[in-house]
Amino acid sequence: MFHPDAYIISLTDMEPGFFTERGIKGLIIDLDNTLLSWKSGTIEPEICGLLQDYIAAGIKLCVVSNALNSRVAAILGPLGIPGVARARKPMRKPFLMAMNILGTQKDETAVIGDQIFTDVYGGNRMGFYTVLVEPISKTEFIGTRIVRIAEKIVLRNLAKN
Repeated sequence: MFHPDAYIISLTDMEPGFFTERGIKGLIIDLDNTLLSWKSGTIEPEICGLLQDYIAAGIKLCVVSNALNSRVAAILGPLGIPGVARARKPMRKPFLMAMNILGTQKDETAVIGDQIFTDVYGGNRMGFYTVLVEPISKTEFIGTRIVRIAEKIVLRNLAKN
């Protein structure tokens, strides 16, 4: 349940064709440390360009984040990308809400995020294609830093297998 289908260094390492070749029509993307640094208020132009490339390729986007509504709306509003805030990942409900927003089926949906225990586990529980990305920044919420210790152990075991 903690094994991602793909592992990448940066979100910019995956072009739209990677997903369209796999029949993926919708992406559920994490916000903090996936699209932008934690506590940052803006997404870098390179990432914005990539998001526009996904949309141009016919891939629908929805952000699912444990962050507050105000933060998610302020960042995504100018981009016109829908989001589910205060998600409480890895619960199923926010992923179902995102899939409903996207209008996709399980086998047409992928989750991209920087955490195994929220993004990958949540996506795997739903039967989605999952992509683990390295965090953009080392600066994180204290709770996340603690969870990263257990995450490193899981990643080492996954690498061995």
